[in-house]
Amino acid sequence: MRSSKWHAFGNAYLVVERDDLERPLDAAVARDLSAQAGSDGVVEMIDLREAEADVQIWNPDGSQAEFSGNGARIAAAWLAERTGRPDIRLHFGAREAVARVEGKTVALDVGPVEVGKPEELDLPEGSVTFTPVSVGNPHAVIRRDFGEHDARTLGPLVEDHPRFPERTNVQLVRVVGSHELEIAIWERGAGETSASGSSSVAAAAAAVANGWCESPVTVRQPGGELLVILGADGRATLTGPVEKLS
Repeated sequence: MRSSKWHAFGNAYLVVERDDLERPLDAAVARDLSAQAGSDGVVEMIDLREAEADVQIWNPDGSQAEFSGNGARIAAAWLAERTGRPDIRLHFGAREAVARVEGKTVALDVGPVEVGKPEELDLPEGSVTFTPVSVGNPHAVIRRDFGEHDARTLGPLVEDHPRFPERTNVQLVRVVGSHELEIAIWERGAGETSASGSSSVAAAAAAVANGWCESPVTVRQPGGELLVILGADGRATLTGPVEKLS
């Protein structure tokens, strides 16, 4: 099986092509591949058509993700390297994402982003206010002055709360300027991560919708900074570097 490992600020994925696999990917195989590669999941490239492909994202626990911002940018960089074409079109089920690859920088139109009204969530430590956001996958954005270990303490409680029957990604957000956020990330099926593209989009979208920030928004996370631009049409563009590791 041919494969390559890529990362975006330490958020690493193993990229495989379905036609190269000895047997179809399932939860057990995805877990094994992630563990062997030391990755945060697997990007499965399906039905390649020139500079276009279908993509399936697998979490390291073997579950499937509807979408991944960093996974999509990595898939775009992989396909651009393979085809020599900078403009890439990807499909995640019914969701389409279009990317422009220039060197190590990938700008991705992630598609529509839906932001709900803030809600209260009852947790063992007390209630917290979160903003639900969909970037094709679910997010719970919580504004609070977080510490080093808060994501791994609070994240699992929110991820598995009955409010989220399919579980959710969690972002803790600190507003540091009118165009800048700091976030800590707990990913559904992966745990605490150094960076997340869809989490960056969700945090920025919630910040703009709630009046905490204005677009464009620089999202600082442990691994580095991503830029999110939110359009009046409800779509978002995510820009930042990706790099091939092996």
